[in-house]
Formats: sequence, C-alpha cells, structure tokens
Amino acid sequence: IIIIPMTDSMAQEAPSTAWAGYSCQNPACGKPAQQACPKCKELGLEVEFSTFCSQSCFTDVWKEHKAVHRAGSHAWHYVTNRGAGRNIGRPKFKWTGSLRPARVGPERDLPDSIPKTDYYERGIPMSEIQSPQNKLGVVKEWEGEGEAGIREACRIGRLVLDRAHAAINVGVTTDHIDEVVHNACIEFGAYPSPLHYYDFPKSVCTSVNEVICHGIPDRRKLEDGDIVNVDVSVFYKGYHGDLNETFVVGTPSEASKLLVKTTHECLMKAIEYCKPGAKYREIGNIITRHARSKGLSVVKSYCGHGIGELFHCLPNVPHYANNKAVGIMKVGHVFTIEPMINEGTYKDKTWPDGWTSVTEDGKRSAQFEHQLIITETGCDILTARLPDSPKLFWE
Repeated sequence: IIIIPMTDSMAQEAPSTAWAGYSCQNPACGKPAQQACPKCKELGLEVEFSTFCSQSCFTDVWKEHKAVHRAGSHAWHYVTNRGAGRNIGRPKFKWTGSLRPARVGPERDLPDSIPKTDYYERGIPMSEIQSPQNKLGVVKEWEGEGEAGIREACRIGRLVLDRAHAAINVGVTTDHIDEVVHNACIEFGAYPSPLHYYDFPKSVCTSVNEVICHGIPDRRKLEDGDIVNVDVSVFYKGYHGDLNETFVVGTPSEASKLLVKTTHECLMKAIEYCKPGAKYREIGNIITRHARSKGLSVVKSYCGHGIGELFHCLPNVPHYANNKAVGIMKVGHVFTIEPMINEGTYKDKTWPDGWTSVTEDGKRSAQFEHQLIITETGCDILTARLPDSPKLFWE
C-alpha cells in the first residue's frame, strides 16, 4: 500500500481558517481539522470529505479513505448511466436553470427482514416486462384480498410521505429526506419501490425547483424559497402504493405558491371526474383546461399509470389535452393521476444522470399524485391525506 504523505507544506497550502468548522475524518477521532488530503484536493472533492487533524490520523485511515478517490456507489459521487454509474467530477451539460446536481451518497442497506422486489438485485423489473397484463393490454379489476393489499400499501405510503413532509426545512438536504423515507419504510416493513428500479440509486425521488420528476436525492441543502416534490412509493406484502406532493421551503414567492396550489387543484379536479364509464383520455383535458387558465403548461412526457402487484402497468393516464389514451374506467381499476405543471414551456430535458427531468427553459415545475380505485359510485383516493398529515401551505 502506497501512503501519500501529508507534509507540513501541504497542510499550509491554505490558511488554517480553511478547515474551520470541519472535523477529522478518522471515525475514531473527530477533533477539529488542521489539514486535508492532497489527493482529494487534486480530484476536486469538497473539503468536508478530506480533512484530518494530523498526519497520524490520516495515515491510520488511509486504506479506507482512499476509496473516495475511486468513483462508485460506496462514496459521495455524481450519478451517471441512469444510476448504474458514478463519476468523481460533475458531468458537463447545458443546464437549463440555476440548479446543479450535487454528490449522491452511498446506497443505504435494507435488512433481510424486508421482502425485496424482483428488480432489487439486477435493476430489471422482469415481472413488468413479462406481464401478460401489459402484453395483452388488459387492465386488472381489483377486488377482495388484492384490493385490501393495495389499500394497505397506500396507507403505509401516506404515512411515509407525511414523515418526509415533516422533515422539510431550510438547510435540510434531500439526502436526509431519502434517509427519512428509507428508515420509515423499514419501520413499516415495506420496500421503498424506487430503489434499484431500472438502477435508480435511492429510496425516493426528490425534485427541486425546475426538476419535473425523478430527481435523485443528494447533498444539496434546501434553500429559503425552494419548492420540492417528494415522490414516495412503497412495496408492501406484494403490492405497491404510490403518491407524491410538492412542498414549499421557508417563504416561497407568490409565483411558486400559484404553481404549487394550481397543480394540486388540477389533480383534484381530475379525480372528481373519475367513475365507472369515464374515459381515461378526458383526464388530460380537465387538467390542461385548469392549468392554462392560470397561465401554466402541462408536461407531456410522463403520465399516470396502473399499479398493484406491478409498479407500472396499464392503464396509461396522460395529463395533457387531446391525448389518445384508450379505454374507460371500470369498477376495480387502480391507477395514479400525477400531473406535472410548469411555469413556462411544457418541454423537458434530462440531466446526464439519466433520470432527472428538468424544464427546458429552467422555470419551475410542481407535481401532485394520488392512487385511486374506481368504485360503484365514483372512486376512492387510496393515498388521501390524513387528519394529522402535516398541512400544505394553504391549509
């Protein structure tokens, strides 16, 4: 093993105030930092990943510390290749707004007690790919034990999202939100459905400001005036529950409040329409009509979907007007409605991580989602807010 010596001259490359507030990265120490790893500096890694109190502490943990110099899911690096890859440096990209990706932390462990999905090991949801339901264009009509299982998964999903909502505040990282969601899923005995789904690296999607959807939790701290969507999905005893909400951080602008509240109204107006015999394609007309009345646009690239034993299945539920969705609602149909509404253009671009979808013009986007089941008299919102759910800003 070659140890890179940290000489006094290296430690003096910056004034001592450069390490103020940082601690030694030796887990057995924790004293105030006095110097930093030169290799970390060469690679452009942030100070907090590289500080030590002395040459002795640095040498003691070199074998473990040098792992951060190699890109991988074991350390804080930038995500690439739709979650399957990591890069030490931030990828080059023509960013559309002011937001930039930050480093994404190591994957969180799941205990053996949590039943895993079929995509946990390899990232491929074979049950969806091979599903006769999707191949034959069939929408399942749920009842009995299956319906009860879906309802319970949705109940747990709501509890998990409420935990995440309660943790939202200025200075909180979206990685911390991921930790809250991950731990809550474990507490309730559920698998966080996004984890490893087509290699998605985290347990929840967190979409800030101009991010439309599929944002990857990272070390960026939420700032006063931000908006952040938290998209929670859980897999419990064989069934998925899926919901999301957009929250304001600190004191939002009037424009952001209009965007967020209008998006919620779009969802609720669409839900009011749902009943046996209703056409799926009409949902997009309802959502678009209300969004346009407020000067906003509707994203076309992503849609609501069927859900149950499979995370995503038929029916497809587009949110934009004049869509070509087929089929009518029948008793027992279970699906999501999850409109994504933008301040500017409806068009989107995808970041180099392969997941994060952002507005093409860099303006803000909001989203709300509920999972429904069609009943004899209309529909039930399976992921409805509870009396003790944290309040949305207008409530």
